[in-house]
Amino acid sequence: MNVLRRLDRLLAPSARRRAVVSTCLWPRRSQTTTSSSGNPSSSGNPISNATVNAAEVRGVAQILRQQQGNLGQPTSVSHPHLIRPEELVPGVELAEIKERRAQLMQNIRAYARSFGGEFNGHSSPNHMFVLGAGTKKYMSGKIPYVFRQNSDFYYLTGCLEPEAVLLLTIDEAQNVQSELFMLPKDAHAELWDGPRTGPELAVPLFGVTEAHPLSKLQAVLEKRAAALKPHIWFDQKTSDLPSLAENMLRLSGSQQRPLLPAYTFIEAMRLLKSRAEMQLMRRTCDIASRSFNELMAETRPGQSEHHLFAAIDYKCRMRNASHLAYPPVVAAGRNATVIHYVSNSQLIGPEDMVLMDAGCEYGGYTSDITRTWPASGRFTDAQRTLYEMLHQLQGEIIANVMQPGGETLDQLFETTCYKLGKYLQEIGLVGKSVSDYKELAGQGYRFCPHHVSHYLGMDVHDTPHVPRNTRIVPGMVFTVEPGIYIGQDCGDVPPEFRGLGLRIEDDLLVNERGQVEVLTQGCVKEPRELQALSSNS
Repeated sequence: MNVLRRLDRLLAPSARRRAVVSTCLWPRRSQTTTSSSGNPSSSGNPISNATVNAAEVRGVAQILRQQQGNLGQPTSVSHPHLIRPEELVPGVELAEIKERRAQLMQNIRAYARSFGGEFNGHSSPNHMFVLGAGTKKYMSGKIPYVFRQNSDFYYLTGCLEPEAVLLLTIDEAQNVQSELFMLPKDAHAELWDGPRTGPELAVPLFGVTEAHPLSKLQAVLEKRAAALKPHIWFDQKTSDLPSLAENMLRLSGSQQRPLLPAYTFIEAMRLLKSRAEMQLMRRTCDIASRSFNELMAETRPGQSEHHLFAAIDYKCRMRNASHLAYPPVVAAGRNATVIHYVSNSQLIGPEDMVLMDAGCEYGGYTSDITRTWPASGRFTDAQRTLYEMLHQLQGEIIANVMQPGGETLDQLFETTCYKLGKYLQEIGLVGKSVSDYKELAGQGYRFCPHHVSHYLGMDVHDTPHVPRNTRIVPGMVFTVEPGIYIGQDCGDVPPEFRGLGLRIEDDLLVNERGQVEVLTQGCVKEPRELQALSSNS
């Protein structure tokens, strides 16, 4: 059974919003303090160690000043233009990240308890969760790609260093303990690769209970497992660290406990954005929208797709995005009929439209926009017919969100296929004899053979294991992206439409008030405005 749905049923209606939505989204602040050793002074509250008090904030600030911000990642001291004093990473406070860890373990425990006294062949009430960071990947020899942290690890720790490991445990009394294993300080390594935080500073910086050198991982894992006899949660298939996978397999064998997958629990939390995450999503979408508008205004026939790739990357970075969220599609003319065209090497013809699918990452959160526009600033008659139809269709689909036919992403897809089939019939690309709902939807799918929506967040295709038939609720962010693709060899449509590919994609948020926000509303898409962009530049 899907964990997201099972957890929803486990919680009483009055507690469901608090535990699964509000606790994850809008952290409460209690008065429980944490000692300098990282041990909670009161462990009766299962999320008590999610609190950050004034003494801790002052302590971390003092450490950062002493280190001159010279840690393994940006801090409020080294990067005050990006991170505020109470934040661990841009836009997200340490208290929220600590609460995520506590909430995860509570959700795992509640799920296991729902099976009764015995779960997975064992009666232990204790649980151990292990998650590895990302690892460096190399382009060639000693030349690394730009490091990007594992999204789940970043979500639960705020740590941007590679090779680290997070260990979480929860016992019968609902005490949650967190331990971080990190590469130690090493002057020679730091000379080449930059500073490390080291386990010495990990406790105050990341708000964990304890921190250890990475070399002690196996010993600590065995010690915790021997004391707790817990159920062991570890996603072996998605782990980037081979040595961690080996350690976990040895632990599983010695404890005679299987390794249980935990990704569904994390995705269920990541699916619902907190207020801080909502703000980050607004920011990354605004950066991409403004960059798109500038780029569309500057586009001219004769440019290369590659030049537009470079321009959108530059414009997003100049607005403080870390980088593009994915290799963009920059497709001129008939290249736009290839849905994942990423060669981006052709010149733009005088009557070509350009389809660009691009987004950026800011503070670990991504935007995802597609726009299609005429490079010359003027549509041909066939281009305008298709574009206006698609623009109207997308507007209707957005208006249908959380309404009958739009209560899930799958329903949005089905509605889109049917409406697209009807509109194509009206302009003569689908025969008048087609009248059955399924046949019209099939014709729509023929010309738009991809889903119209996916979840969005830290990853472009976020929380991929959450079914798209999950009801849309406050906190969700997702795309709406209908398209039309007509191949050059599509002989049953008029010649003027062949070789045309169009897509319009926007990012939507259902906020805490249940309102649907189009986060990319500022990115021009209305036909007359698109033409005005080019003519006014």
